[in-house]
Amino acid sequence: MLRGEVSPRYFTLVRNIGRQISTVIFHCLFTGVFISLLTYCSPNTFFCTIEKFYIEACDDGVDAVLAIDRVSNEMTLTGKKDVPPSANTRPICGIMGTVRLVAGMYLIVITKKRNVGSLLGHAVWKAVDFDVISYKKTVLHLTENQTQDNKTFLSMINNVLTTDGFYFCTDYDLTHTLQRLANVSHDFQEMSLLERADQRFVWNGSLLREFLTQPELHKFAIPVVHGFIVMKPCRINGKIFEWILISRRSCFRAGVRYYVRGIDSEGHAANFVETEQIVLYNGGRASFVQTRGSMPFFWSQRPNLKYKPKPLISKNTNHMDGFQRHFDSQVLIYGKQTILNLINQKGSEKPLEQAFAKMVTGMENGMIKYVAFDFHKECSGMRWDRLNILVDNVAETQDEYSYFMVDTEGKVLSQQKGTFRSNCMDCLDRTNVIQSMLARRSIQSQLQRMGVLHVAQRIEEQADFEKIYKNAWADNANACAKQYAGTGALKTDFTRTGKRTQMGLVMDGVNSAIRYYKNNFSDGFRQDSIDLFLGNYAVDETDSPTPLRIQKDWKFLTLPIIMVVAFSMCIICLLMAGDTWTETLAYLLFWGTAAAVTAAVIVFNGRDFVDAPKLVQKEKMD
Repeated sequence: MLRGEVSPRYFTLVRNIGRQISTVIFHCLFTGVFISLLTYCSPNTFFCTIEKFYIEACDDGVDAVLAIDRVSNEMTLTGKKDVPPSANTRPICGIMGTVRLVAGMYLIVITKKRNVGSLLGHAVWKAVDFDVISYKKTVLHLTENQTQDNKTFLSMINNVLTTDGFYFCTDYDLTHTLQRLANVSHDFQEMSLLERADQRFVWNGSLLREFLTQPELHKFAIPVVHGFIVMKPCRINGKIFEWILISRRSCFRAGVRYYVRGIDSEGHAANFVETEQIVLYNGGRASFVQTRGSMPFFWSQRPNLKYKPKPLISKNTNHMDGFQRHFDSQVLIYGKQTILNLINQKGSEKPLEQAFAKMVTGMENGMIKYVAFDFHKECSGMRWDRLNILVDNVAETQDEYSYFMVDTEGKVLSQQKGTFRSNCMDCLDRTNVIQSMLARRSIQSQLQRMGVLHVAQRIEEQADFEKIYKNAWADNANACAKQYAGTGALKTDFTRTGKRTQMGLVMDGVNSAIRYYKNNFSDGFRQDSIDLFLGNYAVDETDSPTPLRIQKDWKFLTLPIIMVVAFSMCIICLLMAGDTWTETLAYLLFWGTAAAVTAAVIVFNGRDFVDAPKLVQKEKMD
């Protein structure tokens, strides 16, 4: 090489350094380092005195202060000058609401938050810690029974608050999709977040009832959604875009896996979740919406100690009334509906599939299409590639429904005209797999129209994006599953890797065992917690007995003790054999028979031994 010439290695080195620098800048810009600074909302300040609570608005330059009288419970608007200098102060991130328990009123505040990202320039936060503050200074006025009940109710409120997945935004409406927000009137946009929010997804709606009646207090009330939100910066072909996934859980007919199935008389489906996938690129935006929810007729599957309780369809109810209400609301909100029923078409699930198909046919509504796909049968033997049969089958319908898209100038290029409503038994594992595949097909088209993907490129070939995409959808499955079933989702190995693995099967077995325990021995308390939090049960401050004091009958304690003693005696007989084998065998037969008979009686009366809800009347659950 002649002196003065530049080596090709030098150019390669400079190019690699440039790529590394751009990557660092890219991640800094989009992982929240700068977003947290640019979109930071200063926390509220909470002041506490003997007589009142004072809460400053988080907006800088605003003099408004919320004053809550700890004796009369009255809420008024005052100024900063009225806050006593001697008041104890602490920062809070927002007000969740108020709730009445046995000891009186309690204020629930958000004490810690984490920035999830920025949606159209608005900071989105995850509430990660809360505090439940009593208006009363002491509980000495309570009787012993009242004190115990109050502690139980407090633990119920905390049980819901510690369930992961509460999100909020102080200056953007998280309860509506991009398409709904684009089609609202100017008057709607001028309303406060509390007034305009979609009440299906405001999980603290009951806690904010005191604020709703006083418009001047709306600035202090933050609608909080429950579900899952992830925001990821992505790059394909050197073009940077934001990919967002939002799952909004409905607070209507909310609850846990086996205690809340089907629909209620208003047509609200159990475990209803609206999932929106959003793409933001160069000023343009696109969104694709799907829903999931329990099969919308009256059926139940109450736990009874069996691994898989038999589902029962109500014989004394007019199913079509609630069924019609459900789909009338779905068509009104989302347009055309394609039902993807993924349950088994044999065994105990078969009657449910037949009933669902019969009701859709009987409704004779051209806006609703029904597709049954036996997920487990089609994918048996690890043949997960057969899921493409369903995706291909509904491809034409998906193209017809399209998606919502706005260009860089704000012009609406397309509207989503319908949604896929997917369900399995729990609307968790199988449902999430199918939803992720339909969403991938949608984003393929969106990115091509936006100019991110070339015409011949496939989204599956973009390794970096595929990793982000699969992990996010698997995390979405886990979040929804933990909130409804108490454990992480099943089949997430397929969602994360695109194939079923042996380790995935083992983890599914572990999660299934944990689900069995929780569904039978702790979900009653969880259901009561949700009903209390959402206002389905109102606490009475009088000393009248609460449903918490209902005692189990004699069988609940006596039979398990007999079974444990009998089983223990069998073990002792084996370890300490008698003088002859006939004597040992006789003892074994006696105690073994006692243990087996007792176990059979317990299983036969299984519903009496599970942890059942106590607060809400039985007919709500059936």
